Amino acid sequence: MQLTRTTTRRRSRAALALGAALVAAATGVLAPSPAAAAPGAATPRTAAEATAAAEKAANELTVIDEQVHEAEQIVARQETAAQQAARAAAVAKAALRAYEPQLRAIAHTGYTGTTQSRVAAFLTSRSATDLVQRVTTLDLIATHTNSVISEAAAARKAAAQAQATADQAAATAKAGLTELTEQQAEVQKRIAGYRETFARLTAAEQTAVTTSLAGPALDAPSADQLPLAPGSAAAVAVKTALAQVGDPYVWGKSGPDGFDCSGLTSYAYAAAGVLLPHSSASQSRLGRAVTRAELAPGDLVYFFSPVSHVGLYIGNGMMVHARTFGRPVAVTSVDMNGFRGGRRLVG
Repeated sequence: MQLTRTTTRRRSRAALALGAALVAAATGVLAPSPAAAAPGAATPRTAAEATAAAEKAANELTVIDEQVHEAEQIVARQETAAQQAARAAAVAKAALRAYEPQLRAIAHTGYTGTTQSRVAAFLTSRSATDLVQRVTTLDLIATHTNSVISEAAAARKAAAQAQATADQAAATAKAGLTELTEQQAEVQKRIAGYRETFARLTAAEQTAVTTSLAGPALDAPSADQLPLAPGSAAAVAVKTALAQVGDPYVWGKSGPDGFDCSGLTSYAYAAAGVLLPHSSASQSRLGRAVTRAELAPGDLVYFFSPVSHVGLYIGNGMMVHARTFGRPVAVTSVDMNGFRGGRRLVG
């Protein structure tokens, strides 16, 4: 009896530690040290309470993971903007260089303005007609020269502005990448701590947590059991996703041997030639909205508010998804807690 009580206490402490680790991950992703419990906060005293706390914290960790994925999208856009700005600066510099031969020619002729040229024309002209012709020619030359100089000045200004824009865009992208790298490293550290603590739970406690988060796993159907349109992009995506059932959940991965939620859907649709961003929130804004009753195989289904999870509907009320650590890619009911809607990408 004493041994049973001791074992139960150890398991409860492991469950409590898991809850604490997940809460720390959820509340301090950018902090260098784990978040401390608030003074007076209630501490779970049973395995059931600790499991419930772990489930809540795991959902919060999912939100943080999604925020990092969104940050990755932002940094990608910043890097693209920097590349576009650099190309614009190069074009502006090339336009400026095009004026160099004309400017050198102007300098070589010793052009000093119209006044002295007019005096020289007056002194050397053989007749009034000759004088008028020379002055007219000088006016045309002066107009052209002034135009070239003005255009070259504008090109120089445009090149300087383009280069300044490119430098700013590059600096923004570099700063964003640096911050993102720090966030990714911090998340990985929190994840490692979570997985270590999760591994100390009993099999029953682990199953309770993952089932609550992801839903009970169902037998994966074969493609011919599903209402798929042969050869369609949706059919290819569904078949590809089902082929990954049993692969491990790996944060930030999009295959081929490990996936997180948006990584799985991205991988599945990539096989059909449809590129998706690696972000559940971004994916939830693609295509057109469909209700639960309108879902068809190949539709994306997304969960929670803000959106932090996505799966692929396969028909007959089922979806395939990569939900959380400790649960591989699996088929479950689409009626998982937190359902918010569906998106149809094709058809």
